Amino acid sequence: MSTFSIIVISIIVLHLIAGFGWLIYKLSPRKEQGKEKDKDKSKTEL
Repeated sequence: MSTFSIIVISIIVLHLIAGFGWLIYKLSPRKEQGKEKDKDKSKTEL
């Protein structure tokens, strides 16, 4: 494999790792923000 191929494959793999990390971050539940959203919803329902 040439140096160019290794660089391209490295960039693709790093991009995939970053994408999965971002998905896990976005899909993970957040306790603090969830409580704030519930409070805001209860205020608007009244």
